[in-house]
Amino acid sequence: MTESNLPAVQHQAGTLNQLIDKSSERFGDHAAIGMALEKPLTYAEFHDRIFLLAAHLRDCGVGQGDRVALLAENSHNWCAAYMAIVRLGAVAVPILPDLPEADVHHILTEMECDCIFLTQRQIDKIYDIKKKLTTVVTLDDYVEDAGLLKVQTFSEYLAAAATRFSQDLARGQLQFPEVGSDDPASILYTSGTSGFSKAVMLSHANLCANAYATASVIVLTPGSVFLSVLPVAHTYEFTVGFLMPLIKGARIAYAGKAPTPAVLQKLCAVERPHVMLVVPLVMEKIYKKRVLPIIEKNRMLSMLCRFAIGRRLTHRKIGKKLEQFFGGRLAVMGIGGAALNPEVESFLREAGFPFLIGYGMTESAPLISGGPKGDNTIRPGSAGRPVPGVQVRINDPDAETGIGEIQVKGPNVMQGYWNDPEATIATFTDDGWLKTGDLGFLDDLENLHIRGRSKSVIVLANGENVYPEVIEHKLNRYPLVTESLVVENRGMLEAWIYPDYELVDEETARQSRQQRHVYITSQLELIRTEVNEQLPSTSRLSRILERREPFIKTATHKIKRYLYTAETMPG
Repeated sequence: MTESNLPAVQHQAGTLNQLIDKSSERFGDHAAIGMALEKPLTYAEFHDRIFLLAAHLRDCGVGQGDRVALLAENSHNWCAAYMAIVRLGAVAVPILPDLPEADVHHILTEMECDCIFLTQRQIDKIYDIKKKLTTVVTLDDYVEDAGLLKVQTFSEYLAAAATRFSQDLARGQLQFPEVGSDDPASILYTSGTSGFSKAVMLSHANLCANAYATASVIVLTPGSVFLSVLPVAHTYEFTVGFLMPLIKGARIAYAGKAPTPAVLQKLCAVERPHVMLVVPLVMEKIYKKRVLPIIEKNRMLSMLCRFAIGRRLTHRKIGKKLEQFFGGRLAVMGIGGAALNPEVESFLREAGFPFLIGYGMTESAPLISGGPKGDNTIRPGSAGRPVPGVQVRINDPDAETGIGEIQVKGPNVMQGYWNDPEATIATFTDDGWLKTGDLGFLDDLENLHIRGRSKSVIVLANGENVYPEVIEHKLNRYPLVTESLVVENRGMLEAWIYPDYELVDEETARQSRQQRHVYITSQLELIRTEVNEQLPSTSRLSRILERREPFIKTATHKIKRYLYTAETMPG
């Protein structure tokens, strides 16, 4: 069992309302939040907007304990609406924008939401809902002209709030109910890899504790730019990418588009961010599409990379270009939400790229470990050390490997699952530790190493434990492989690969469909042979099969493994 001994940030707020009040008081005239490439709101303006919206929401019937939904892409309006909801002591229900209509209906019905903030891209998901919605506000000012819903634009809603309450705000006469640190702030539905989503209840204290812990791990000064590209409806981006920058007085800029390499390059050239959060897939794509081709298409660089010194020099040179790609003043890039490919991590380390790997889960608000930045004792392949205030232990570790279930305790750990006492009890040990369901070990320097989900471990007939993620990382390093999944089938290991069809098109230009098929099949067999040479004989792949569409993934781009078994594999 271990606890980080990093210094904690002093004068911590106990509620989200206190957090934004403190930030507004400290950084009032500083730029706070807005869309990338647009003029942001200042901290004072953002604070005033929250108060006006909260007063108007209360006027519309929202009170303490009521649940209000947010179903939208990232924007400063989303954040203002969220903070207005919790200002009243109501509970925000963020819904991931990629969720299908059926899931949206289930959440809105179960949460008994009468009020929802959404966007044009999401509005068709609520047309057929049987639950009556009394207030529908479009955060992107979309005007619904089909006559199917009574909709207010955000600008109209805010203008009505300003008309009614601006004078009270100016006089300091807008008063709201007292909100306690243990009051619920959010109910978030997990997008896990192992089955049906659960509704996680996070209190003000849970979110504040984790935000302040994160603030002590990442160095960020007032005026720094935080470019946000991940969904703020996910607790990873919400806590680390929204609350933490507010604590530090940074400016949050929302990308507004999917973080493809081309989009990132354009935004970073202008915004020149100091901090970003990404999932591993983003860096793995950049590595495959932008880094590897530089080496592979240059005979001299390819030869240099055969030797350790030459490889480090080459990677360092490419690393400088990569930093320029992100705007040239990146202080740290947080990488989390899934496991980073070891080859990509090795490159980033040799390149001197400023990155930090973190680990967490929605139930822990979310960060469990990460960094600290600049600590040379953070071992490669680990997810850093437990963040301040969070305790980690390994339950029933294997005598040889030290691997066991990761269990967690701290002020960031959830209150439980909504209306599901059985699942809540099952998720905690008798002595109050959260069972993460993940496997890992702590090394001698207290770094946490993740080995995968306990439900993902494949136990072969010979008793051998196989961690499929380890094999998948080896497969994913190949340019042909976009993503992969390893499963057990009748005592044998098989892999399912979704190829990079753009690369296939380049390599098989002007060839017939049959020739294209032969190319893919032969390449997959070559990959299988090479990967098997790197694996113990008991963990080798019997075959690799082509999958012709992407896997269904969570918000942090982890494959939903429970959807795929040997029975659903092709061939």
